[in-house]
Amino acid sequence: MGQIRLPGNPPVDVIVRRSARARRLSLRMSQLDGRVTLTLPRNVPDSVGVDFLREKEAWLRGHLENREGPVRVALGSEIPIEGVGHRIATGEGRRIIRGGGVLEVPGSSDQVGVKTKAWLRNHARVRLSSASDRYAAALGLPYTRLTLRDTRSRWGSCTHDGRLMYSWRLILAPAYVLEYVAAHEVAHLKEMNHSQAFWDVVDHLYGDWKPARNWLHTHGADLHRYRFDD
Repeated sequence: MGQIRLPGNPPVDVIVRRSARARRLSLRMSQLDGRVTLTLPRNVPDSVGVDFLREKEAWLRGHLENREGPVRVALGSEIPIEGVGHRIATGEGRRIIRGGGVLEVPGSSDQVGVKTKAWLRNHARVRLSSASDRYAAALGLPYTRLTLRDTRSRWGSCTHDGRLMYSWRLILAPAYVLEYVAAHEVAHLKEMNHSQAFWDVVDHLYGDWKPARNWLHTHGADLHRYRFDD
């Protein structure tokens, strides 16, 4: 893997990836962090890749300009909690208090991001545990463990031995989206695939799942914009 810098104002750094399986050149921009990756078939020289980048430069810069930047979580910033915007304000005492569209975070201002993240993770665990317990009981198949991570490639997973994993950032999404992901992963306790039988289980547990899945496809990347400086 190498890198090419596309000159201009500003210059654009492009990661170059060689693939024996690629049959053509492809250009991809991550919606999570704006990283640009050029995939080349193994025998295509870098010079061809540079020419390809120049052809796609207007398209690439247009997408980079339209991409919303990261949001540093601090006093005065706004974050979604269960899909509802909350302004972060200075709190008193030792506990974070949520109410009226405000999240009151006590302590020094340089610790606001870290404390907010810890609170969000705990809130996510409560909501995801509750949803997973409910769906597992309805299915009659218990899970063995529930963990939270800050995954970039998936919102949840289920292993063959019944371990559930979720992205804690689901607590930023509307509640019906978090519920859908929980139902989706619990359904894998019965069907470890994405067959029609699996989707029948999701239908049974959750109902119409398409709006929630479409929300994730359209807005999911935005949940990774929030940076907590930890």
